[in-house]
Amino acid sequence: MNKNTMFEIVQNDLKELEGELLSVIHSQEDLITDISRHLVKAGGKRLRPALYLVCARSKCSDLKAIMPMALAIELIHMATLVHDDVIDEASTRRGRPTANACWGNYQSVLTGDFLFAKAFSVVAMHVDQRMLKVLTDVMCSMCEGEIIQDKDTFNPDQSEGQYLVRIAKKTADFIAASCELGGMVAGLPADDIEALRKYGYSIGMAFQITDDILDVTASSEQIGKPAGHDLRQGIVTLPVIFALENSKHKNELREIIVNRAMTEEAVKKGLKIIHDTTAVEYSYQRVADYLHEARNILPPSIPPNLKQCLLEVADFVGLRKY
Repeated sequence: MNKNTMFEIVQNDLKELEGELLSVIHSQEDLITDISRHLVKAGGKRLRPALYLVCARSKCSDLKAIMPMALAIELIHMATLVHDDVIDEASTRRGRPTANACWGNYQSVLTGDFLFAKAFSVVAMHVDQRMLKVLTDVMCSMCEGEIIQDKDTFNPDQSEGQYLVRIAKKTADFIAASCELGGMVAGLPADDIEALRKYGYSIGMAFQITDDILDVTASSEQIGKPAGHDLRQGIVTLPVIFALENSKHKNELREIIVNRAMTEEAVKKGLKIIHDTTAVEYSYQRVADYLHEARNILPPSIPPNLKQCLLEVADFVGLRKY
C-alpha cells in the first residue's frame, strides 16, 4: 500500500491541490516564490489535507467550497517544516536539501512566516469563526510542543506521559484538526465531527511514534535524513524512554544523552543499547493501540467507501517504512 492508492478516492482533489499550491505561493518577491516552490516540489505525503478532503467528501461534493481549507492546512504544514528545519539545523528532508541549506535561516524563517500568513489569507473569506478557531488553536498547540521539546532536549528524565503530551501538541493535534475541519465543512453532526477528531488524534499519535521508531531503525535512504537524528539532537523519544527504564546499560545511555557534544560513535552506541532491549517492539505495540482506537471510533454515518479509505490510512501508518 502507498499514499497514492490509499487516497485514490480523492486523487483528483489532491492533483487540484498541487496546482493551487503552486498558484497561491506566488509572491511579488521572487526569492519567496523560489523558496516556496522548492517546498511544494519536495512533495510529501500530503496526509493532512488528504484526510481533510476525505472527511469533507462525506457530505460535500463541491470542490470549490472545500479546497481553500485544504490549501490552508498544507500551507501551515509546509511553514512548520521550514521552521523545524531551521531549529534542527537540518540539511536534508525527504532526501532533498532543506530551504535553510539552500537559502539560509533568515530567508527560510521569513518564508515560513509568509506561508502562515498566506494560509489565513486563503481561508479568510471562505470559513466561519469556529473553523478559524480550530486552526489558530492548533497552531498554538504546535508552538507549545516545540517549546516543550526544546526545553527537554538532552534531558533523560522524561516520562512516557510527558512524551505523549509533547507529540500530541507537535503532531497529533494538527492531524486531529484536519479531520475535524473536514467534518465541519461537510456539515456533519457534532458527534460525528468529534469522532473524526478522535480518529485523527489517534492516527497522529501512531504516526509520530512510528516516526520515532523509524529514527532508530530505518536507513538514511528510507527516511530521507540521517538515521539517529533525534538522538543526535538530544530529543528523547519513546524507544529511548523505554531503554532508559529497562536496559541494563541505562546509565551509559543517560551519559550519552546528556552530552551535547555527542559523537557519531556515541550515537551508534546509544542506538545499540536501544536495540538490545524490546524498546522497538514496545513502541510498535503503542502504535497498534492507537490504530485500534482510530479504527473503532469512526462514525457509522460515514459513506462505506470513505470509511474504507480512513481504515486504509490506519493500515498505512502501521506498516510505513518512511
